[in-house]
Amino acid sequence: MPYIDIPSRDDYVSIWYITNSDHGNVGSFDPNRPTCILLHPLFLDSSWLIRHFDDPRLSQDYNLIALDQRTCGRSRCRPSQFHDSYVDAADIAMVCQALLLPPAHILAFEAISVNAALRLAALWPEQVLSMTLCDVPPPTELQWVFHAYDELLQLWCYAPDLDSFEHAGNEVVTFMTGETDNLDLQDDLIAYWEKYTPPTKRLRIVELVNIMMNRTLLRPEELASIVCPVLIIQGEASPIAPLKYAENLKQLLINSEGGPRLYVVKGAKACLNILPGSASIVNQVFSKFLAQQPRTRSDLRPLKMSIQERSKVALSKLAEFVGIPSIAQKDPLSPLSFSCVKAEVAKSQLENLMFYAKNLDQAYCPLGRDGRPLRKYSERKKEAHWFQGDRHGNSYIGTFACFMDLPDRAS
Repeated sequence: MPYIDIPSRDDYVSIWYITNSDHGNVGSFDPNRPTCILLHPLFLDSSWLIRHFDDPRLSQDYNLIALDQRTCGRSRCRPSQFHDSYVDAADIAMVCQALLLPPAHILAFEAISVNAALRLAALWPEQVLSMTLCDVPPPTELQWVFHAYDELLQLWCYAPDLDSFEHAGNEVVTFMTGETDNLDLQDDLIAYWEKYTPPTKRLRIVELVNIMMNRTLLRPEELASIVCPVLIIQGEASPIAPLKYAENLKQLLINSEGGPRLYVVKGAKACLNILPGSASIVNQVFSKFLAQQPRTRSDLRPLKMSIQERSKVALSKLAEFVGIPSIAQKDPLSPLSFSCVKAEVAKSQLENLMFYAKNLDQAYCPLGRDGRPLRKYSERKKEAHWFQGDRHGNSYIGTFACFMDLPDRAS
C-alpha cells in the first residue's frame, strides 16, 4: 500500500501518497522525466488533484506524486496540539527522503499547502527545484474568515442528522468555492466529507482548523532564504485569498532565482484546482513555467545524509530563524520537533481538541452500513431545513421563539 510511516517516540503519522506511474509507486517513475510534488487544497485530499494528474500537459512529461496531509484523506496521525505548518513541511521532507525522491518541482494549492511549501523551501532547499503557489493566503487569517471557520466548525462537528450535516457541507461549499447552484460539485464535495470528515472524525477537522486560525507570519529572513524559481497563480476575485497578499509575497521573495512571477486568473474566485476552467488554466501556466526550467532526471539514489542527520541540520536552521536555540536539540526523527507553536497557543489547542473529543462515540455518522453515503445531496427532499423558514417565513425556531415570547396564560 502507498503509505509512508514516520516513526518517532512522541508522534504517530502515516502519510498516504498517489503517483501517475504504472504501478502506483515511485519505483516505476521514468528516470528521464522531472518529478513534481502536488499538495492538495484545504479540507480535501490528493484525490481532488485528478484534473492535474489527467492532464497530458503534465502526466506525459513529468512524474507526479501527491501526498495527503496528515489530517486529511487516507493519511493517519495522532491528534496533536503542536501541529503547525512547520510540521507539515517536515512530513513532506521525511516522506521525500524515505522514498529517495529526487529534487522536485512543487505545486501547492491554498493556505495549508502554500505555507508548508514555503517552509519546505526554506529548511530543505535541496529538495525543491521550483515552487508554484496557487491562491496565496493572508499571513494571518482575515477576521471575517476566522469567525466563519468558528461557526462552520460547530455546524459540521455537531450535526445531529443527515439534513444538518448536508446543510453544513453546503455552507462550506459556498464558502470555499463561491458556487451556490453547482449540484454536481455539491454532490461530490459533500459525499467526500461524509466519508472522510464526518462528525465521528471531527478531531481531524478541528486540528486542521487550528492550523488555519493560529498560523503565524513567516519571517523576512525565512522568505529571503528561498532561492528557487517561484511562480504565484492567484484568482483575481478570491474573497479568502485577496490578490494583494500574493503581490506582497512576491515583494518579499527577494532572492528567488530570476525573480518571482505572478499570474492572475481573471474572474477566478477560489479553488483553482476544482473548477475545470480554472484547473486547465493552472495546468497551462504551470507546464509553461516548468518548460522554462532546466531539465532534470529522476533517478532514485541513496541519500547523501540520513534522515536523522538532515533533520538535525534543518532543526538548527529553524532555531536560527526563530531565535530559539533549544529547537536544535529536539528529536530529529519526529516531525513534531519542528513545531513552532507557542506554549499558550498549544494549551488552547489542546483544550479545543479535548472539548471536541467529548462524547465522540455518540457523534452522528452520515454513512450507511456499507460505508457509503446514504444519498447524494441533490437527492434530498426539496423541503426547507428545520431551522430555515418556509415561503411564509415560518420555521421551527421562529415558532418556538414565538411561543417563548407569549405571556403566561395563567397571569
